[in-house]
Amino acid sequence: MKFEVTAAGHKAWRTALTFGVSLGAMAAMSAPALAQEQAQDQEAESTRTLQTITITATKREQTLQDVPIAVSVVDDATIERAVIVDLNDLQSLVPSLRVGQLQSSANTNFIIRGFGNGANNAGIEPSVGVFIDGVYRSRSAAQISDLPNIQRVEVLRGPQSTLFGKNASAGVISVVTQRPDFEFGGSADLTISNENGYRANAYVTGPLAENLAGAFSATWNTRDGYVDDVGSGLKTNERDRWGLRGDLLFEPTTDTTFRLLADYDRIDELCCAAGNIVDGPTGDIVRALGGNIISQAPFAYRVAYNYGSTNKIDNGGISLQADHEFSNMRLTSITAYRESKLRTNQDSDFTSADLLSENSNRTDIETFTQEIRLASTGGDRLDWMVGGFYFDEKVTIENALLYGTDFRGYADILSLVLSGAPGTPQQLLQAINAGLVAPPFAQVEGALGLPVGTTFGQAGQGMREQFGQDNESWSIFGTVDYRVTDRLTATVGLNYTEDKKAAYGNIANTDLFSSLDFVAIGFAQTLAGFGVNAQDPAQVAAFAQANPAAFGAIQAAVQDPAQNPLLALRPLQFLPPFLGFPNAVESGRTKDTNTTYTLRLAYDINDNLNAYVSYATGFKATSWNLSRDARPFASDFIPGSPVTSPPGSPIRNAGLALPNLGNGTRFAGPEEAAVFEIGLKAAYSNVAFNVAVFDQQIEGFQQNVFTGTGFALANAGKQSNRGLEFDVNWSPVDSLRLVYAGTWQDPKYDSFPDSPSGDLSGRKPSGIPEYTSSLMATYFYTLNGWDGFVQGDWQYESPADFFDSPVDQAGVGIRKEVNTFNASTGLNFGNGLGATLWARNLFNDEYITTAFVGVAQQGTYLGYPVQPRSYGITLRKTF
Repeated sequence: MKFEVTAAGHKAWRTALTFGVSLGAMAAMSAPALAQEQAQDQEAESTRTLQTITITATKREQTLQDVPIAVSVVDDATIERAVIVDLNDLQSLVPSLRVGQLQSSANTNFIIRGFGNGANNAGIEPSVGVFIDGVYRSRSAAQISDLPNIQRVEVLRGPQSTLFGKNASAGVISVVTQRPDFEFGGSADLTISNENGYRANAYVTGPLAENLAGAFSATWNTRDGYVDDVGSGLKTNERDRWGLRGDLLFEPTTDTTFRLLADYDRIDELCCAAGNIVDGPTGDIVRALGGNIISQAPFAYRVAYNYGSTNKIDNGGISLQADHEFSNMRLTSITAYRESKLRTNQDSDFTSADLLSENSNRTDIETFTQEIRLASTGGDRLDWMVGGFYFDEKVTIENALLYGTDFRGYADILSLVLSGAPGTPQQLLQAINAGLVAPPFAQVEGALGLPVGTTFGQAGQGMREQFGQDNESWSIFGTVDYRVTDRLTATVGLNYTEDKKAAYGNIANTDLFSSLDFVAIGFAQTLAGFGVNAQDPAQVAAFAQANPAAFGAIQAAVQDPAQNPLLALRPLQFLPPFLGFPNAVESGRTKDTNTTYTLRLAYDINDNLNAYVSYATGFKATSWNLSRDARPFASDFIPGSPVTSPPGSPIRNAGLALPNLGNGTRFAGPEEAAVFEIGLKAAYSNVAFNVAVFDQQIEGFQQNVFTGTGFALANAGKQSNRGLEFDVNWSPVDSLRLVYAGTWQDPKYDSFPDSPSGDLSGRKPSGIPEYTSSLMATYFYTLNGWDGFVQGDWQYESPADFFDSPVDQAGVGIRKEVNTFNASTGLNFGNGLGATLWARNLFNDEYITTAFVGVAQQGTYLGYPVQPRSYGITLRKTF
């Protein structure tokens, strides 16, 4: 066999090299990719004329080199060669992008430069906006489907609210798909992989009438789970999803274009398994009850649950984009309606004991968006754009959290352990069964005259919840680019946004034990010793007036755990009563207004080198906590048992106070972001590089923290991140391409005194590595007339904490560090036939993506292990 690099291959490679002038494009590793023969016909007249990738990061077509913002672009050839299936895989090519997979298929979090949230609560909108063909996808459930027929993915780093509105305070991911073609063509591919994986994609396009072209695509992806659930006998972390997409392009005149898109996709799979990292003191209680835990072996990819965690997600929508060219301007309208339906049920105790029989969620989201903009075209010194955006969304949520058959036994043993009772959990259970020890639930039932054994902690007790939100928002925006000289351009952009939300929440709570006021019960028992009936206000008032000192001492004593032993049972009150809203005090409504802006200077130093400096602000509207963890603000309610005469507060004064009602937050206020950035972009004959230095901060960052039994939503006072992004695309020889991209960052909570983990001011936020990098090497060759490539890429993230809380970080005992290698090799056999062999996580790098405290299992830590090595072959036909 003879290996050679052809002249045509050299020309195509040089053409593709100049595409890679952005970080993520590792960017455009689109050198002679399979089925890219057309690139070989392009002429390379100069470095500038080769900058042929056009992107829409600024909502107008510009070349990648000329866009003076920090943007990464990954094109279809790169996606194909690197076997990128969904946005979760994209982070291996864009170091500043981090994607976190949480407890279900729909709970995916996108983070750019350390900022991002929104995965665990439909009321919390993301800080990273995801757009597909210009249509905003408001929640992660609508963002995670397998990528359709992609043209490119653009990742805009830093606040983008001036052009993209209220939920782009951290950045934007924009997916652009291929438009229908007026020439018949298409492609089909089939992937066979380990774990009985099969993936098929088909795409066909062509003319339907003189001015009408159409395209249709279908995707199917199935794979067995790679985690064995020895409790239920199922395999989890599987893939089972498919999608359909139709696309019509109508061009009635040379100046007018309509594009109609409709899509539907479904996910129905078991996901996601959390492995046991630290088997805390509650583990022996689970085992005493006959449950099982695969102890401290998260990378054994074995768990023990008593039922599979189901995920059923349906997404669909329709959009119409209309474009009309006037003499010196273009009018664009994008109208879209989308629906997302989510049905999940997780075994959230993560053991085979039946502690929780159900943790289900039904979320329906209906979204309508309308964008219209008018942009100048062909301006000499001045380019401008004005537009407006309207957003109307309805969110409906139904949750159920119910106890299982083992919950009462678990709570009884846990209370004895917490009280210091001697013996192991197994011995304590034997003592309870033998009647030697009276379990706490039974003691309280007997003391209150309730049926013993059948009142508290019963299977099926818990909460059934209803939450919802109506959100209406509109914005107007505009930008002006003025070319001060032939090389210097000044940009000013403004956006005004108004956002209104009306939220509600109601819960039916059947957990009777959690509604008991042990302070009031102790108070009543104490007064009874004085012959006073605590249920008779007149008797209590008379006793207090006659014995003020004694009465005050009683009030103090019943709040002291040392004098009121009932207070030791409070840790078992997992689901206290919930005050529904809106109510007489809380309106359930918020309204935010904000003006964001962008100021930028861009300078062409020469034909190869561009520099820019910019200052931009961003905005994210109020997020409501649509969950059982939403509690009244401290300004509306001061907790306390009524028998202790707590201070008055609006909720108590309105007669709305409930037993054990606490305070917290109903919502987190708006985020306001700002970034100062200096960048340099360069492209020469065999090397291209980019540098961006940024100083970014967010006032009021909306943080949603898991506390062990729920999520606490709060605004951080101020969080900042300073950093450097660098990428280089270099060809030391004609057939070899090297791409490096790296991000160094120094994040900090500048002010966060009231976090759920205490005062975090001055500390580094968890989950943000100091350094991330990607290195890719691609070798192109020709073998007996067949074009081929061999490619390897390495992804690295320096160690990062899992928790903000020093106590929990010390408890989990490990940090996240990523050291992953992927590889692929492919051949194009001619006539559109090609094959690619690939492997992801080739060397089985092991790390935990996200860690958390066990649910009602203090001292136990769990986490989601990264997917182990996967490998397969992809066969492809283009026509």
